[in-house]
Amino acid sequence: MRNSAEKPKQFSKMERNVRAHGWEDEADKYESTPFKRLTREEVLSMKSQFASVSPWRVVGVQVLVGVVFALIAFGWSGEISVAWSALYGAAAVVVPGVLMARGMTSRLSLGSPLAGAAGFVIWELLKIVVSVVMLMLASRVVQHLSWPVLLVAVMLCMKVYWLALSWRGR
Repeated sequence: MRNSAEKPKQFSKMERNVRAHGWEDEADKYESTPFKRLTREEVLSMKSQFASVSPWRVVGVQVLVGVVFALIAFGWSGEISVAWSALYGAAAVVVPGVLMARGMTSRLSLGSPLAGAAGFVIWELLKIVVSVVMLMLASRVVQHLSWPVLLVAVMLCMKVYWLALSWRGR
């Protein structure tokens, strides 16, 4: 029996959550695991397993998709304005993509993790703004603009981002 003068131990809110959800076993498992420094070969092997895709490769494929779609649209309709609409739609994705790729591969963005994260946010915001402005100016830039063709070109070029995920491998 407890002595009446003894008070039960008070746990903090975080400790109560850890105990209630059974997370303490998980935390103990990682605390008892010793830290192992990787060798250069192990790092290179791990890096090759998680290879990244160059943003310039993605932009290049977007250009290719935009040009091929413009040729298909021109062949289907026979109107040069339809081809220009497709090319402008592709440019509304490619030009901001080039800005983002240039910004993210600059020395400033690669300097530190904080600079990289801040750079990503800034370049992504710029990319969105440039895309929106280009789409707002589309009817003034392209004579006899075909909005459906422009939007299909935008959609196809943006789908390249999803395709790029499969290039990384398994």
